[in-house]
Amino acid sequence: MADTRSRQTDPGRAATAPLRLSILGASGSIGTSTLDLVARNPDRFDISALTANTNAEALAAAAIRVGADHAVVADESAYESLKGALAGTGISCAAGASAIAEAAVRPVDMLVAAIVGAAGLAPTLAAVRQGTTIALANKECLVCAGDLFMSAVRASGATILPVDSEHNAVFQVFEQGNIEQIECLTLTASGGPFRTYTLDEMRVATPEAALKHPNWSMGARISIDSATMMNKGFEIIEAHHLFPLRQDQLEVLVHPQSVVHGMVQYSDGSVLAQLGAPDMRTPISHCLAWPRRMHTPAQRLDLAALATLTFETPDPVRFPALRLARAAMTSGTAASAALNAADEVMVKAFLERKLGFLGIAETIERVLERMTASGDLNEARSIVDVMAVDAAARRVSLEELSRIAH
Repeated sequence: MADTRSRQTDPGRAATAPLRLSILGASGSIGTSTLDLVARNPDRFDISALTANTNAEALAAAAIRVGADHAVVADESAYESLKGALAGTGISCAAGASAIAEAAVRPVDMLVAAIVGAAGLAPTLAAVRQGTTIALANKECLVCAGDLFMSAVRASGATILPVDSEHNAVFQVFEQGNIEQIECLTLTASGGPFRTYTLDEMRVATPEAALKHPNWSMGARISIDSATMMNKGFEIIEAHHLFPLRQDQLEVLVHPQSVVHGMVQYSDGSVLAQLGAPDMRTPISHCLAWPRRMHTPAQRLDLAALATLTFETPDPVRFPALRLARAAMTSGTAASAALNAADEVMVKAFLERKLGFLGIAETIERVLERMTASGDLNEARSIVDVMAVDAAARRVSLEELSRIAH
């Protein structure tokens, strides 16, 4: 796990000293949840920079609402809209990839890394190299470049606080002083909308059905990844990099109620678990206030009303994505990067009705087999290598889709 001593030995930043904070990806679901907490606790935070991809209007409104110093939109064509919306506010603004990178390295106490996709890798890595404390919500940093990313964390002394609800849950019950006594950690999965579907039913599942997650409100890709359970496969890869355990100590349980988010089992038979309502403001707040806690409006659990919590083993036949993710994790960074890229292409194709639901995992597997046979999955030693694998996987993925279409 990333070293966490830096802020733990700092008693605390006095309660009256606001946390200097930047948010990359402020208009996404994690970003907006973070901004909600900031707006509810204005005395606790001092906002340096907010960034967004294309939504200049939402970015400007958020920057004004929380009193940010600086706002950046990745889409350069949106710059004039952003500039106009911020005119007279005293908030500076910029646009483009280089401006995002500059925002990432502004001096802050914490950076919330919530840019979706591979676009978040470079700026988050730049912040890591500064030794910044990172509230990490970008999966690609660990799925596509985990070894490289964590090597940079160790070299700089940066602190990584996991925002993902499952990894944050494990982080809360992971006893650093008893690592040798940990037998396994378990990430829970809701099972998605197709948990009880037969293979025949899954074969004809529509995008509309796949997007209807039973518990969480999420973006399109992560909702589809939840339906295939590829998202849980990615989370296993992330856990492999975040926590110093063997791969065979990382487990998944399907838990339809999404109340228990993660568990750690110890050698004395104890299992420590974190429970909470399915509200991302809980893990986000844990990171923002760490090593203390802060109030959130999240619904409080009524266990008597819930009455029953159920668990089941994932079905490897109906959800082969878990197997593909574990194989990629074993193979290394290049395979994980290819898995992520191929998944992004296939999810898009499914949403556009160019591929059936079961075809997502089936086609990804063919892409990985082809790339393995051609030697394209030799270990990636740099971010340049990772991006080359990403590009190759997208090319092979499109070729496979073309074969299906014909």
